[in-house]
Amino acid sequence: MRYLFLFVLILCMGSLNAQSPDSFAIKQVDSLIGLAKNQIVKRDFDKALEIIAAAEKFTLENLGSETPQYCNIIFARGSINYSKGDYNEAEKWLFKTKECREKNLGKEHPDYALGLNYLAYVNQLLRNYDKAESLFIEALEIQKKVLGKENAQYGGSLTNLAGLYNSLGKYEKAEPLILEAKSIMEKALGKVHPKYGNCLNTTALLYLNLGELNKAERFFLEAKSIQENSNGKENQEYANVINNLAIVYRDLGNYPKAEALWLESMGIKEKLFGKESLGYASSANNMGSLYYAYGDFGKSEMYNLLAKDIKAKLLGKEHPDYASSVNNLALVYNRTGKFKGAESLLLEALTIYEKAFGNENIEYVNTSNNLANLYLDFEEYEKAEPVFLESKVKFEKILGKENRKYTNNLNGLISLYAHLNNFSKAEQLLVELIDLDQSMLISSTKFLSETELTRYIVNFKEKSDNLYSYQFALKKGSSGSPSNILPSLLFNNTLFYKGFLMNTSKKISILTNFNPKALAIKADLNSYRRRLSVEYSKPIAERKGVADLEEKANLAEKELVRSVTNYGDAVRQLQWKEVQTFLKKEEAAVEFVSFKLSFPKITDSIIYAALVIKPDNNQPVFIPLFEEKSLDSLLNNKSDRKADYVNSLYTLADRGVTINDGPKKSLYEIIWKPLEKALTGIKTIYFSPSGLLHRINLDAIPVSETETLADKYQLIELNSTRQLVIPDQVKITNNEATLFGGIQYELDSTIQNNEAIFASRSRGELSFSSVDSTLRGGTWNYLAGTEREVTSIETIMQSAGVPVSVKKGYAATEESFKNIGANNSPSPGILHIATHGYFFPDPKVQAKSNGLIGQNESVFKLSDHPMLRSGIIMAGCNASWQGKQTLEGREDGILTAYEISQMNLSNTELVVLSACETGLGDIQGNEGVYGLQRAFKIAGVKYLIMSLWQVPDKQTSLLMTTFYKKWLEDKMTIPDAFHAAQKELRKIGLDPYQWAGFVLVE
Repeated sequence: MRYLFLFVLILCMGSLNAQSPDSFAIKQVDSLIGLAKNQIVKRDFDKALEIIAAAEKFTLENLGSETPQYCNIIFARGSINYSKGDYNEAEKWLFKTKECREKNLGKEHPDYALGLNYLAYVNQLLRNYDKAESLFIEALEIQKKVLGKENAQYGGSLTNLAGLYNSLGKYEKAEPLILEAKSIMEKALGKVHPKYGNCLNTTALLYLNLGELNKAERFFLEAKSIQENSNGKENQEYANVINNLAIVYRDLGNYPKAEALWLESMGIKEKLFGKESLGYASSANNMGSLYYAYGDFGKSEMYNLLAKDIKAKLLGKEHPDYASSVNNLALVYNRTGKFKGAESLLLEALTIYEKAFGNENIEYVNTSNNLANLYLDFEEYEKAEPVFLESKVKFEKILGKENRKYTNNLNGLISLYAHLNNFSKAEQLLVELIDLDQSMLISSTKFLSETELTRYIVNFKEKSDNLYSYQFALKKGSSGSPSNILPSLLFNNTLFYKGFLMNTSKKISILTNFNPKALAIKADLNSYRRRLSVEYSKPIAERKGVADLEEKANLAEKELVRSVTNYGDAVRQLQWKEVQTFLKKEEAAVEFVSFKLSFPKITDSIIYAALVIKPDNNQPVFIPLFEEKSLDSLLNNKSDRKADYVNSLYTLADRGVTINDGPKKSLYEIIWKPLEKALTGIKTIYFSPSGLLHRINLDAIPVSETETLADKYQLIELNSTRQLVIPDQVKITNNEATLFGGIQYELDSTIQNNEAIFASRSRGELSFSSVDSTLRGGTWNYLAGTEREVTSIETIMQSAGVPVSVKKGYAATEESFKNIGANNSPSPGILHIATHGYFFPDPKVQAKSNGLIGQNESVFKLSDHPMLRSGIIMAGCNASWQGKQTLEGREDGILTAYEISQMNLSNTELVVLSACETGLGDIQGNEGVYGLQRAFKIAGVKYLIMSLWQVPDKQTSLLMTTFYKKWLEDKMTIPDAFHAAQKELRKIGLDPYQWAGFVLVE
């Protein structure tokens, strides 16, 4: 059972309007029915049936069979059999209830109509769909006539009929009914009534089936709140709602949230119904699908087999819910190489679905598409094509095109044609697929938070990898003929996805400043995030209320996203020709891409390539470059001396003076040489890196004994070449500069002597003992060079007429930095920060490669959040860094990337991070570096100068003062001044380690 429809049979006495000859006997019957209800709650169905049998005997002896009380007795028998899972027996007694109430009460009676509803639902479970529909409609007509259309019972019957149509895939019939029911139930019962919650659950299920995850999540969350507040968590209604909500999160790629909800639901159902119940089987089925998504096929098989066996026992092997588990198990067998077993199970499921629903039901089409994918995976191409094509037509008919089921079908069909070397057919479908995927992702930005978007966007990564892999295969000549449109599709796809989340986050941040409602929501969001940043800085054991704060922040962010309706350029779909129109003669745009090679076979290899546009190109040029491990082996040099390691990267490779184990290629050979032919006649290159290329300074790559790439080209690094068409809009209304330097990292002595402000804390102190303390990134010692640096820059700026404010010593606090741009005041045009910086790799990756990380390590080193593992160091931080607690209400002096990303720096043209390793961070797919670079960009900064490694203090100061002179005094542009400064340091004889560590990103 994929999800649960909240139709709960209860023991109901009816309205009992008929006169009774024996009120004592009636009370006795009522009492016996109440005892039976208690046994149902205890799951003792046999005892409940014994009590009802006694009640029936008593009723016949004292009241007779021609009374409403006898109708209630047989209705109770049907209810017990339903709860027991014996639907055939339940149907028999509920049908007798219908006859009994018709005879005793007549057809135009609310109790008669209510009984019809229950009988209809049991027939729905027994797959008697026509009979169920007829009964639901008959009940509706009676209730409309007797009770009116504003009555809750009428609304409940509408809900039930909508649920039937939903389960049959008749969504066009279901939607108007459930929306009418929702309106009626809200007016009749109010928004906090459990039955209104049931209606919301059915509404959400419809939108879940339609792929409208935004609406589905919103209605499920409201239903969840209602059920929890009304009856607590230990009940079936609550368990069913959270079970269904988990499906939304699974489809959004938020597996941890889905897993937590399914485990909770499973525990409730086990407690209520035991492990041999349909509710428990449903949870097991869903857990199987979750572990399948995780790639844990062993656990997935275990849960799917458990669900399949329970359903076979309770429902039989011809029931659609049994077929659901059969289908899921087949998917596991496909992924584990069991072709025959998978095919047999899928064919079995198709037979069941066709018999139950016909061949145009969504479950039938899903299973059919799974069969097509099985044939594709096992190279049965002739069998695959007709099944894919039939499924495509039916998906479009049932769900429309803007649905993941339809786009996944397209993806399979494209892969099939690629394997058949029929790229003309594949490309036609690729155009449609790319447009649909981008449209769906844009829609998701209107209701998902950035965290949720991060997970959801993973769903599109596999398709992008396929796209690049097809072109790679064509370029290598291993498949088909050269493509006419694929390079264009690749560049357009790259323009859309690269930095997508950062662009949307940045645009939302800017747009909220012009929306009063959004500003109020943003104030709440910032409050939650500030409190979170405080808790994140504590050891895990000492954090309080983090999960609650995270949930509140997530909900506030989603509300903020919904309140901002105009995204404009942030999600505008650009074409490569628009980029080309901005290129002048002798200019080129280069998008570097990295992708998992997935064609003709799925591999673990990460391939890098470049897409090049020149003004006269008819289409972009795709150029394969290298496999990631070849660059990774250079970057992960184990040299104890970083200077030696860096200089070896940016020096011409040894040409045979010493004997190597194998040929060692230089950065030039693996990254740039393949591009040179395509860049003939080019002087200026706008480029956007990908993957490990974020850790390389292209300017410094040597091409000869005396020349680097910076001597041949003007290289301008962008987050995406879309910035040529849609540049960052920085409005300079405050042409001031703020400089931080000469910072004292120990506490002010007047504070330091006050021992009462310190408290023991379990956070351990980081050890930098192996690092030269003169470098930025050793122990947090005072950096004398930074004071000289900001003093020199202050003089240059004053001479150039730039108003300047300098924060030194104890004044360079985290508080003073966070006050920049606060309360809607414009941030300074220039921010220069000369201090220590830090970046720590993902602890999970470190643990995998180097063993366990000690639990006494810094919180900032162990955090799962990449934007907390990157930051800069402000005044007085050493106490906090070493595990001592700072004064209440005082910042700790550790300014994380997470905190910076919450600031408003939209007036700032340039940020210079004159600190070590400020350009580093976690590299995540198309989104680039998660660290200080991303933080300042989200905050609204146009240009960033940052470092890739620990640069000596003296040479850093020299580079910075030279840059400012060329920019402010010589009136060069920022990019020209920066490149000229680095070239000057080269000319005076400094090696790459001392001048190439800093990069400029626009």
